[in-house]
Amino acid sequence: MATAILLSALAMSVIVGVRYLLASGGFALATRVRKPGLYRGLGRQIGREIGWSLASALIYGIPAGVVAWGWQARGWTRIYSDMRDFPLWYWPLSVLLYLLAHDAWFYWTHRWMHRPRPFRIAHAVHHASRPPTAWAAMSFHPWEALTGAVVIPALVFLIPVHVAALGMVLTIMTVMGVSNHMGWEMFPHWMVRGPLGRWLITASHHQRHHEHYACNYGLYFRFWDRLCGTDRGLGSFRETA
Repeated sequence: MATAILLSALAMSVIVGVRYLLASGGFALATRVRKPGLYRGLGRQIGREIGWSLASALIYGIPAGVVAWGWQARGWTRIYSDMRDFPLWYWPLSVLLYLLAHDAWFYWTHRWMHRPRPFRIAHAVHHASRPPTAWAAMSFHPWEALTGAVVIPALVFLIPVHVAALGMVLTIMTVMGVSNHMGWEMFPHWMVRGPLGRWLITASHHQRHHEHYACNYGLYFRFWDRLCGTDRGLGSFRETA
């Protein structure tokens, strides 16, 4: 049993690492095409971002692998694979519930990490990316990576979710994490500056966090920032030469 759990954890770590390399690499390539020169002179920083991110992939993979083994071998979780187990309308609802729960967890742990001691010990690693790049999405100190690694594995014990819906949650998490750090806005102006953008976090919103630190703590939605008075609007991006 221990060997099976270890192999599952290692396999999941590899999957998370490959997912990171493909997603960040893809958005970095898009940046080279759309914004040539944006990452000029940031080679050493990007190397550090990749190193920290691959270490984070290992940390993210361990609880995910244990949960995956428990689901397959013991039926521990509330993950289901038969669409008939719940009404069809529950599928998108479950995705939204996971995003809302993850967003709340992220907001409060992220805000806590901006207190002087946690910031100095852990979160400073992420903010060492100045400016952040597409490779910085998982550039975390191990302690910070651990706070992010436990939330989705914990939720699968609490909220029923179809395996494909869980895949959708992980896809959204990956795309938002990478795109929000890449240094330019991929979403259209009408969305970012319009009513939808008032509630969704995009690169423009998260850029302000990396500019001023004590604001814009959310991950997917601006709800908590607005409720708690930490929303400071949209940031700006550096110009390429």
